[in-house]
Amino acid sequence: MKDEKYYVSYNTVHNLVKGLAQKLIDSSFNPDVIVAIGSGGFIPARIMKTFINRPIYAVGISYYGVDKKHKNYPTKIQWIDEVQEQIRGKKVLLIDEVDDTRATLAYCVGELLKYKPEEIAVLVLQNKLKEKDVNFPPEIKRYYPAQEIGDLWIKYPWDADDIEEHTKLEKAMLERQASRSK
Repeated sequence: MKDEKYYVSYNTVHNLVKGLAQKLIDSSFNPDVIVAIGSGGFIPARIMKTFINRPIYAVGISYYGVDKKHKNYPTKIQWIDEVQEQIRGKKVLLIDEVDDTRATLAYCVGELLKYKPEEIAVLVLQNKLKEKDVNFPPEIKRYYPAQEIGDLWIKYPWDADDIEEHTKLEKAMLERQASRSK
């Protein structure tokens, strides 16, 4: 249902990232650096640093202009040209909160590939199960979604005005899902 909202609490984000860290370890992908796509990838990237202790570089990619109008393509609003030597020949873990249309992730991957890393792995909290606007280039061999969900509007805790209410809404949503699956 397109109108249905999918609530994610800070505790859930932490546990999802912890699970993803274990998947990385199990897969033998050992990144040298983390690249966080802002703003949604910042908090998951920082939590990942707790588990794998790698430096984080932050990039800003936006589909919206300063007038908050949606554009047809992503653009860089903050980039990491000054650290490209820390990426060349390295294993990069690219983190964002959601893989929706994939346009932002694919754009960022394309830009990072210009720095000639050894490998890039992509990690997201949620992958929306829907047709993507673009595909990853063939260089992307590792893709780690913590959850796969329908095409729902995701409500992340960093966007909440009232974090207690947000957490209660997630709990109620999970209870509804559990009762439906019985």
